[in-house]
Parts: sequence; C-alpha cells; structure tokens
Amino acid sequence: MATVPVIAGNSTRGASAHGQPQFDLVCIGFGPASLAIAIALHDRQINARVLYLEKQRSFRWHAGMLLPDARMQISFLKDLATLRDPTSKFTFINYLKTKNRLVSFTNLSTFLPLREEYNDYMAWCASHFKDHVRYGHETTSVSGINSRNGPVECWRIASRDTEMNQSSIITARSVVIAIGGTPRIPIPINGLESQIVHSSSYSTAIPQILNTTHKSLSIAVIGGGQSSAEIFNDLQSRYQNTSVSLFTGASALKPSDDSPFVNEVFDPERVDTFYQLPPESRQQSTLSDRATNYGVVRPELLDRLYEAMYHQRLHEPDQSKWRFKILPWREVVGFEKASADSDQIRLRLKDTSNGELSMSEANFDLVILGTGYERKGHEMLLESTRPLLQDDNFAVERNYKVRYRKDAVAENCGVWLQGCCEDTHGLGDTLLSMLAVRGGEMVDSIFGSQTQPRARL
Repeated sequence: MATVPVIAGNSTRGASAHGQPQFDLVCIGFGPASLAIAIALHDRQINARVLYLEKQRSFRWHAGMLLPDARMQISFLKDLATLRDPTSKFTFINYLKTKNRLVSFTNLSTFLPLREEYNDYMAWCASHFKDHVRYGHETTSVSGINSRNGPVECWRIASRDTEMNQSSIITARSVVIAIGGTPRIPIPINGLESQIVHSSSYSTAIPQILNTTHKSLSIAVIGGGQSSAEIFNDLQSRYQNTSVSLFTGASALKPSDDSPFVNEVFDPERVDTFYQLPPESRQQSTLSDRATNYGVVRPELLDRLYEAMYHQRLHEPDQSKWRFKILPWREVVGFEKASADSDQIRLRLKDTSNGELSMSEANFDLVILGTGYERKGHEMLLESTRPLLQDDNFAVERNYKVRYRKDAVAENCGVWLQGCCEDTHGLGDTLLSMLAVRGGEMVDSIFGSQTQPRARL
C-alpha cells in the first residue's frame, strides 16, 4: 500500500490538489473485517492509497469478553488468511511460528485457541498496518461529492479525533463501512445506568465494580446465549462471595450445533446460495440455522455449568439457598428500584410458559445484559446518501456494494458494507469464519484485477 497522506485538523477541503480524491479506499472501522481486507490487499500486492479510521485508541477485539480460559468457537484455520491463501504471512500458524509457540501449541492438540491468544494474533496482524490506521478517529458521516450535477464521483468522510475533539474531512473513491455492532439494550434502563452493564463491557467494568473478590453482591445475568453463560461461569470462578442468578426466557440453556454438516452453513460458497434465495426462503433458512450461533452455548461449557450446579445440589438440597441459580422460562421485561432509597434493582419478569407477569423475589446490586448487538450504525453514517438509493433502504449486491441508482453514483465509485448484511448474506456475515475469503472478495470487487509490486510496510 502506498504512503498515507497527512490529514489536516479541521480541514474542510474535499480533494487533493489535483481535484482527485485523497484515497482510493477508506475503511471505516478497523476491526477483524477491515483487517482481513488490509491483509488481502497486502497479499494481492495492490498498490493503492488506503486509510483505516478506527474510533478506539488501539486495536481491540471484543475487549469486554476476553475472559480467562475462554476459547474460540471456530478453528484457527478460519483465521484472517488461510482459507484464501495458506501461504500468507498472516496465517495463525505463521503468527505462532513468529512468536516461537508453534510446537507448544501443536502439543495442545486443539483447533480452538484461547480467545486472548486469538486477540493477540489479530493485534499482531494489525501492527503491520499501523502507518495506515488513524486510531482515535470516530467517523460521523459519509456524503457524496459530484461535479456539475452529475453522479457522485467520490465520498466525503467526516470524522472527529476523540482525544483532541478536532474534526477532519477526507475524500475517497470507495468506502467500506465495517463498524461492528452496538450493544443491544432491549429494555429501558433510565436512571439505572450505573447498575446495569452490557456484556460488551464486562471484563473492563466488572473488576472496577467488584474491586475485591470478597465483596458480597447479588448479581443478575440476563440471557441464555454464550456470552451470558461465560459471564455466569466467570462470576462463579473469580468472585466466590457473590450470588448470581441467570435469567433466560427459554426452557433451558441449549447447546450450539457445530456438527460438520450443519457447520457447512458457514462455508464461503454458501453465501452465493443464500443470496440467490427469495427473501421468504432466506428468513426460513436463518430461523432453521439459528442454533449454530444465537441463544446457544458451547456443549463443553454447558457440561461445566451443570457440574457446578450439581455440586450445589450435593451440599444443599434446598435450591432457595443456592448462591448460583439458573432460572428458565423467565424473560426480563423491565427494571425498577427495589425501594425509593435503595441502590438495588428488582426485575420485572414474564413467565414465557403462560405469559404471567411478576417481580423477582430477590433484589440485585448489579445486572449484566447478554442481549447481543444491533447492526444499524451504517444507516446513520449514510443518511445523507439515502436519496441516492434504489429502494430507500441500504440493500447490497452480492459483492456487498450498496445499491445506489446508476444515474446517481458513478460506476467506479461506491460504498460497501461489512458485518450488517445477515439478511441477505446469511448467518456467517457477522462472524469470523468468512473473513479470509470475504476480504479477498472485497479487494476483487473494489480494485478488480489490479496488481502492482508489493510496497514495503
């Protein structure tokens, strides 16, 4: 990749001195999806002016859920490069070799590395592109630039330095939006923000709240998926003096299905099949395959939790005295203070077996939400481009390019979306499994067959 031009603080100029956009490509967000694109550009030896804008101050992947002993849910072979090019320097295996851990890792006889190790792998990959990333820059809008009332020929990207609070404007021929999800808070928490934590902030917020392992607190965990189960397990392991209740609207914690045939839903070639389905068939397919990813827990973690619950039963037959409880058939539909002068919270519950409403018997000092993520942030960034759309929604082509009117946006100019296309591209869209191959597809879509000698990083 070519040298990145300097961004001027408070700049309002949209193009370079020659009237051309400053960049061939700007990626908004520098998480795993954009990192996979950077790697594919490197491996394809594309000589282009590329910049990555990331609002975090450094590369961090799900920092709030980097729990001790938590393992990945996908094989290390589904890293950021291997399925596209096993000879890439950015494979997980080469990372291990570089870190002098390849033989030791092999002795573990596992395909599932620790989550903290995989995060280190991605940070290692990201470090190779540090000169092309503007960390601490939050993008605020993307708008089109045209000349003489013709079609949009490039894009104006407005961002803000989160530390200096300075605004900048840059321009690019192509834009990729890969900003990930925002915490989903399905229940109003007005006035209770200090006592309710989303799972995305768990490992950073909890050590401050529970600043001693001997502090006695009552905690509610909401949700029946992997994140909730991991948090429930972590609280038992590290905070022995707490009481923890997990609430789920399902009849039980249910296992994820990662059997070989079902796991083919995440094969890269399945995206073509899924995209070609009628909308009704896509919805049906997504519903039938949800047990691969949503509201489910890895079987080995379920076994661990059940054994812990059994130990309680062994020592205390009276379940009301248990410190750790799993409460099925209970959907949390609201929160309220236990009393006017109390710092504790009561939960408003719905019995999913009969619809009856009730209040939780216990009061809680802290509530942790394992309620997933919303993936609509791109709509706010692109709001000013809505009049350019074909159908008044940000639908994408198979190659992830937003479907703007042909008379409104030039053919060699476009916006691509990543991680928010599950409805059209399938369950793997938000997951790591597809990234190596998809990164190559994105490079092909944006740059075609362009190849240039590899630039030094």
